[in-house]
This record gives sequence, structure tokens and C-alpha cells, in this order.
Amino acid sequence: MADFSLNDLARIVAERAASGSAESYTVRLLGAGRSGCARKFGEEAVEAIVAALEDDPDALAAEAADVLYHLLVLLRAANVPLERVMTELAARTKQGGLAEKASRSAT
Repeated sequence: MADFSLNDLARIVAERAASGSAESYTVRLLGAGRSGCARKFGEEAVEAIVAALEDDPDALAAEAADVLYHLLVLLRAANVPLERVMTELAARTKQGGLAEKASRSAT
């Protein structure tokens, strides 16, 4: 499934959100509002941290998938398109990581 991308997942999240289906987990999450989506994202991030600390690559891969999905749901709830995030990442990669980080903390 190497051909699957974040853009594909963002499209699926958008389609499910637009469906309004009561059986859609995405719709249920979005119904909790931005704060509910943020809390769920945080929960999933903590689970990924635990999997990493337990040195469990399979669990970390599964939790990372949850983190990415829940991040995209949170972005949708906050009306921030994935393209905006990718544009930000592209801008940051134009210089070395340490220099880029230093430039952000100076502002």
C-alpha cells in the first residue's frame, strides 16, 4: 500500500465528513467540535509515545496511523487544509533543520 498518501487520507476524511452519515466515525469525531477532536488527537499521540517507549514497532506503526488520521480530522475541524500544512513543511525544508528551528524561536 505504498501508493497511499496523506492526500489520499485527507480526501477520505473530507468525503466521510461530507457524507453526514450517523455511522461514520469521522462524522462522530467532527460532531465533538474542534476541542473534542483535539483531545482525541492528544490521546492518540500519547498512545504513540507509549508504543515508542515500549520499543514495539508494530504498535508504534498502528498508533502512528491513528495519529495521522486524527490529525487530519483535527485539521478539518479547524478548517486548516492539509495543503497549508504541506506548504509550511516545504518552506521549512529550504534550510537545515537547526537553522530553521532557530529562525522560528527568534520570532
